[in-house]
Amino acid sequence: MADALETPLTRLLGCRYPIVQTAMGWVATPPLVIATSNAGAFGFLAASVMQPAEARAAIEAVRAGTDQPFGVNFHSFQPGAAEIVDIIVDHAAQVRAVSFGRGPDAKMIARFKDAGILCMPTVGAVKHAQKMVQLGVDAVTVQGGEGGGHTGSVPTTVLLPQVLDAVQVPVIAAGGFADGRGLAAALAFGAVGIAMGTRFLMTRESAPPENVKARYVKAGTDDILVSTKVDGLPQRMIRNAALDRIERSSGMGLWRRAVESGLQMKRQSGASYGELLAAAKGMTSHGGLSLPQAMMAAAAPMLIQRAVVEGDADGGLMATGVVAGRLGDLPTCAELIDAIVAQARARLAALAPAPTPTPAGVL
Repeated sequence: MADALETPLTRLLGCRYPIVQTAMGWVATPPLVIATSNAGAFGFLAASVMQPAEARAAIEAVRAGTDQPFGVNFHSFQPGAAEIVDIIVDHAAQVRAVSFGRGPDAKMIARFKDAGILCMPTVGAVKHAQKMVQLGVDAVTVQGGEGGGHTGSVPTTVLLPQVLDAVQVPVIAAGGFADGRGLAAALAFGAVGIAMGTRFLMTRESAPPENVKARYVKAGTDDILVSTKVDGLPQRMIRNAALDRIERSSGMGLWRRAVESGLQMKRQSGASYGELLAAAKGMTSHGGLSLPQAMMAAAAPMLIQRAVVEGDADGGLMATGVVAGRLGDLPTCAELIDAIVAQARARLAALAPAPTPTPAGVL
């Protein structure tokens, strides 16, 4: 009998279950990717916040911790992007896929495909899914408005069928998923699996300090807000002192914060002023952002880092999906994935029609 959890996604990625752990900056570090992949799902390493040397070391650390395939996330406008692409291709023996939200053109996508690496961008609109397919990607992850970080206004239950009707590549559903019921529902829609960020952040193996994870556990749905003042685009965060200050800030205050965080990013990354400006300009030309928005978008990760790396749960920002408001535990990745799989199988079995008894005497 066919296994309902063996889908085109598991066949493409070589994982046991159609569950993807998304690449959250400073959260999806090697321990989380290793734990996810060893438990049967597919983990993405967040290299978009890494320098090339850091990315190489992190990829090698994942390879040392698991023999399972995994993915790497990056974006084309980060300092050192070209070198990071080379590093990913060098590790094509185990790096099965790349994910990205901004950037790669058809030439770069073709290079990944020539190396046997699948391209799985994350999109938040039908037109973006169509554009990515035209460029030659292998699958798309569709994040509905419930998702964390930058988010759109279209709910997953509306956006997902729109994209399924518009493209002919495998579609992974994201935005609001956390359990086996969600996986069963996504498969019923026609998706090939689910991708989860917040649910994997709220595990024992994710990188944030325990005091920050405790804030995620404590947060209710009323504590989770969408702000347009972090970088000019809608972005979902847990409400705290830092977000309240940002919400009260003026236009000049936003610029000052962008400049300060940009200088912090320069010190940390070692990038030149020219590289940072080139990254911002790339976002304006390909990401649909104004220059002020692009500058703040480049700086905003520093505010997130303050929380998820330094443990400052009041002075930093905590990006989250709205689903955190109903989650109240921190399982291991193995416990989480086992529970999702068991619940999904139970829900799918409950929906299957009961076999019709064969009348006596009828062969």
